[in-house]
Amino acid sequence: MDLTYSPEDEDFRRELRSWLDTSLPTEMRQPAFWADKSEDEQFAVRRQWEADKAEAGFAGILWPTEYGGRGGTPTMKAVYDEEMVKANAPATVNPLGLTFLAPTVMMMGTEEQKRDIIRPLLHNEVIWCQGFSEPGAGSDLAALSMRAERQGEEYVLNGQKIWTTNATHGDKIFTLARTGAPEGSKRHAGISMLLVDMDQPGIEARPLKQMSGASEFGEVFFTDATCPVTEVLGGEGNGWATAMLLLSFERGSSAISQYTEFRKMWDEVAKAAAATDRDGRPAAEDPVLRQALASSLVELECLKYHSWHILTQTSQGRDLGFEASMTKLMWAETFRDLSDVYSDVVGPEFQVAGNPGISRQELTTMALWSRSCTIWGGSSEVQRNVVAERVLGLPR
Repeated sequence: MDLTYSPEDEDFRRELRSWLDTSLPTEMRQPAFWADKSEDEQFAVRRQWEADKAEAGFAGILWPTEYGGRGGTPTMKAVYDEEMVKANAPATVNPLGLTFLAPTVMMMGTEEQKRDIIRPLLHNEVIWCQGFSEPGAGSDLAALSMRAERQGEEYVLNGQKIWTTNATHGDKIFTLARTGAPEGSKRHAGISMLLVDMDQPGIEARPLKQMSGASEFGEVFFTDATCPVTEVLGGEGNGWATAMLLLSFERGSSAISQYTEFRKMWDEVAKAAAATDRDGRPAAEDPVLRQALASSLVELECLKYHSWHILTQTSQGRDLGFEASMTKLMWAETFRDLSDVYSDVVGPEFQVAGNPGISRQELTTMALWSRSCTIWGGSSEVQRNVVAERVLGLPR
């Protein structure tokens, strides 16, 4: 395991920091800047800032230069992730397109799809959603029921998707639908991935209010919506294999950015413990709580070294395969455990978003968000089964 960055990586770090110093206003780095803005206003600011970032050459760090990327290395991407978190830079408004769709299109899209999708996505000209989950198909994605019936040179879509990130802001959606029937016990057969324009009659996106108060997710209803037959990614009936490739781009990455963000959160939780009264004494003096804080810090450091191990492997060109499930499991559980410590510090206040004090509000929002991270992207139970069966070779 290599624990150092190369001189080229450090040169890139200095270049990125210099650009952030001149292009990311101080006020945008503070939670107070966003507090009085609506979700739509926040989205618009983030979208423009990220478009400027792409124009300056600081987006698509790992993407080949032929697609407008930087042509960088995995360690350069890790540097980028670190510095963006440290600078409190706005989160991307196009995470699903950047992380999932674009790399998949690069590998298996048609030349027309590469031309029409990749650059506009990188520059935030088109915001993409992901339509996988349904009310009756979450962890068991093969149970999906949305239909896409071919009529001439287009498909007609009917069904519903749920837990769709940025549903109300999306321009297009990459979605799974049944274009054919399952083949006996092969429930994965007959599924295709379609690239659908959301700005059309027959598609309705409704926001879902989360317990944090935000509406990042939505549900999408398809009623006789249409999609040209040319807008199938990976070929008709090959949707399951396309989806598995797409999801591998998340699970195969290092968790450097998660570690950096969670380590900052741990520092804030420790400060909250020192400032919170517990029977006339600071909560930080409670020996049980101190032990919990110490344990979560140990977990964080294990996550850091695991991330460096993954980064070393990917830098050497190794395909992690099913081992990638270990990373998702590890960072999601670490985040959840740290959030549990925060809830122990503040008590019932943990359950209410919008606490007094900006830093406490940020902690509460993150802690509430952590409850979902062990579910989406493959639940912890699913990840444990994958590791047990496919990595350790244990029997079913």
